[in-house]
Amino acid sequence: MNEALLARYEATLQGLARKDRLRRLAPRAGLDFSSNDYLGLAACKRLGDAVAAAIARGTPVGATGSRLLRGNAPEHEELEAHAAAFFGAERALFFGGGYIANFAILTALPQKGDLLVLDELAHASMHEGARAGRAEFVLAAHNDVDAIEDQIARWRAEGGVGRVWIAVESLYSMDGDRAPLESLVALADRHEAFIIVDEAHATGVWGPDGRGLAVDFEGRDNILALHTCGKALGAAGALVTGPRTMCDYLVNRSRPFIYATAPSPLMAVAAREALAILSDEPERRLRLHEIIAFAGRQLAERLGTAPSGSQIQPIIIGDNRRTMAVAAALQARGFDIRGIRPPTVPEGTSRLRISLTLNVDKAAISAMIDALVEALAQNDQR
Repeated sequence: MNEALLARYEATLQGLARKDRLRRLAPRAGLDFSSNDYLGLAACKRLGDAVAAAIARGTPVGATGSRLLRGNAPEHEELEAHAAAFFGAERALFFGGGYIANFAILTALPQKGDLLVLDELAHASMHEGARAGRAEFVLAAHNDVDAIEDQIARWRAEGGVGRVWIAVESLYSMDGDRAPLESLVALADRHEAFIIVDEAHATGVWGPDGRGLAVDFEGRDNILALHTCGKALGAAGALVTGPRTMCDYLVNRSRPFIYATAPSPLMAVAAREALAILSDEPERRLRLHEIIAFAGRQLAERLGTAPSGSQIQPIIIGDNRRTMAVAAALQARGFDIRGIRPPTVPEGTSRLRISLTLNVDKAAISAMIDALVEALAQNDQR
């Protein structure tokens, strides 16, 4: 093979390695402090039994085609009807994953002549959708409602006459902090704007029955929410909930929906069962909230780290090399904690992302924090 064909890619990989930013796949090992399986549903018996029962009654593994062809299974429609009622929306639409759902929304709904204002720390899928979409888009400072309003006012002053769209996460995946949703909805009402709320890390964990942080606003005609099924729900896929007209428009105009093979009907079964578990087993959520409070107190006392107040707790280190060294030390002690580096997070904010789930208990959390204190001290001396 002509090695010159691959030279530029190898050079890029070597450059990433020099900056301590080269990524590698690593197997699962040690206690789970890195997954998004917040409620421990991914391997729970009830979810497995629901899928096994579906297989036994003839539910196919594959969808065999797009939803608009022969891929539209009864399990998809049953999940969507159940999810719409559960989240309090007019309609729900099932996608293969959260990334593709965000991309689908932002490339189909905001139109040419519209303005999309995106929180600077929103999911990468939102940024990709904004870049690929037809609307003009701008970034706003994180969780800064005034900054969003300033962007809207500037655009209007420069002659913008289309619709305004605001895209945020309700609970941010790398910082664990919450969006000021009440203020954002009030802002949207003032400007007749739409809000797209990515509930990926809130669904299942926060709100009544785990219905998310935007639960008080679902059902409005200017709110569209995304609920991923592969995090706290323990399955795979994503549900977009909102006005029927918006969902119907996605069916007709969203290329990622129209041309993609539909998600497995078995995942629709699993996601529906997970929603039922949220209602039937509130003790899971209560136990997780106890763990979150316990870990927050421990981190504050032992490290002086301000608790995020959620199941996502960042430990900001800053330097890429030190971040990965501390992560490696924790992994060697049996704690699966991963280092997060740019471009996933802003330059200079490399961090450990500690994820709290029902896959660990308080004793494991205490042991992890002991190891974390030691690893930080040891790597601070090098």
